[in-house]
Amino acid sequence: MKIYLAADHAGFEYKEQIKEYLIKEKYDVVDCGAYIFDTNDDYPDFISKVGKNVEENINSYGVIFGKSGAGECIVANKYKGVRAFLAISKKNVKLAREHNDANIISFGSEIISLQEAKNLIKLFLETPFSQDERHIRRINKIRELENKCN
Repeated sequence: MKIYLAADHAGFEYKEQIKEYLIKEKYDVVDCGAYIFDTNDDYPDFISKVGKNVEENINSYGVIFGKSGAGECIVANKYKGVRAFLAISKKNVKLAREHNDANIISFGSEIISLQEAKNLIKLFLETPFSQDERHIRRINKIRELENKCN
């Protein structure tokens, strides 16, 4: 399973530590930046790489970081087939995977601790999509909207 990571300066330290954690857990990790800590960088430059990669690689996932995680989530969701969400709790991570087949998880470094982010990423990667007909139907409606709007 390929996992794409990205962050701006506000999420840089989280990204670096999560990258080490995921590599240690034997995941195939691709770092999409930022590659250095720069307080003047802009999150769309890095998050867009994750969105594009997840769009092009169907069975891949993304993990993105920022100060709030909200702007990062907005950028990621500009890509077809991406279903990014802001992680805030075990329950919302579980539901995002089971009901929405979410493929990008977004974190705010000012909202979630690093340890909690690790726990939520583990849950995200280990929770399967339910394959329930109603959820498949809803995801297909999202795809229809993507095709109409793009």
